[in-house]
Amino acid sequence: MRRALTGNQGSVPTEPRLTRSRIALTAFFAMDGFLFAGWVVRIPAIKAQTGAGAGSLGLALLGVSAGAVAFMMIAGRLCRRFGSPLVTVAAAAALSLSIVLPPLTRSATALGLVLLVFGAAYGALNVAMNSAAVALIGALRRPVMPGFHAAFSLGGMLGAGLGGLLAGGLSATVHLLVLAVIGLLVTLVAGRALCRNPVPEVPEQLPAPEDRHPGNSRAGRARRPVLVFGLIALCTAYGEGAMADWGALHLSQDLDAGPGTAAAGYAVFALAMTVGRLSGTAVVQRFGAARALIAGGTTATAGMLLGALAPTAWWACAGFAVAGLGLANIFPIALARAGETGGPDGVAVASTVGYGGMLLGPPAIGFLAEAVGLPAALTTVALLAALAAGIAYATRRAHTGRT
Repeated sequence: MRRALTGNQGSVPTEPRLTRSRIALTAFFAMDGFLFAGWVVRIPAIKAQTGAGAGSLGLALLGVSAGAVAFMMIAGRLCRRFGSPLVTVAAAAALSLSIVLPPLTRSATALGLVLLVFGAAYGALNVAMNSAAVALIGALRRPVMPGFHAAFSLGGMLGAGLGGLLAGGLSATVHLLVLAVIGLLVTLVAGRALCRNPVPEVPEQLPAPEDRHPGNSRAGRARRPVLVFGLIALCTAYGEGAMADWGALHLSQDLDAGPGTAAAGYAVFALAMTVGRLSGTAVVQRFGAARALIAGGTTATAGMLLGALAPTAWWACAGFAVAGLGLANIFPIALARAGETGGPDGVAVASTVGYGGMLLGPPAIGFLAEAVGLPAALTTVALLAALAAGIAYATRRAHTGRT
């Protein structure tokens, strides 16, 4: 399977059941992005409803990330025991149901508690979906992981756009209830297809639980590649989180951009990531995973340096677009390689480490911005992208067998 993920492949016949599984899994990725974006656009309304200040709201919003990271390792074990398709369906149903909870809260404390539940479902779904995707990649013998993450990005763009249209006419409660119904319908239809067209799971190559203790050298050797891919994923997630929270502020505060231009900064970044992911499968097939990681990290480094240090808002937007293209496929490739090495547990470990970048990025940028200014703080995104490229280059022989 390793050659199938990294090398050039010829035409591989696709069984109808694999096609059905791929369509169903694509629907789950798109639904995940759609629901999450729909929740995000209603944060201002829920903030007003709870009466939370900026600080208390920030703590409450950490519930999403905390719940996700805390539940990811549990989700990996559940996938190993019950299978990734079943866990995907259960987590998608839980995410759809839990999205109706935030607008029912009346305090920041209550909001933080329900967001822990929402985050746990979100984290479990991401581990289960990516584990199922790794199994499908092995069966298809094509590196299609970027396509799944492109579906997530497209779903997010659709969810944000629809949320913007509905925000003026529907309350947050009704809007999120509508999203819950849509999520449950997608879960029902796609879940049946996914469970009726099972794909063999990737065999777990990590040591058994009883062998996983610090003194066991076999455990250390087996986990090392997964942690490496997790670190590469973290470097990407750090950049995505930083751009989502600080990109528009940099344009408006440091470069005197108007509201429309400031909003365009993140829009072009997200659009470039989507385009990059749509072309990611072809890139990995043509050049291999290792070269794609190195090129992506290098491109993102150049783009973020331009975006952070450009003298005008439009040059900064151009830099953000280049950075989005570079970062687009690093995270999905890293998760695919972690899953190839360690099965569902490998995906869980790499996801937990990777999504830690989402937790680390925004507050780290904030602290650095106070000390050295926001433009200099944003250059850390370029630094971590360069680190990802360097790690991929240093480990290319060990983990891909290719130069």
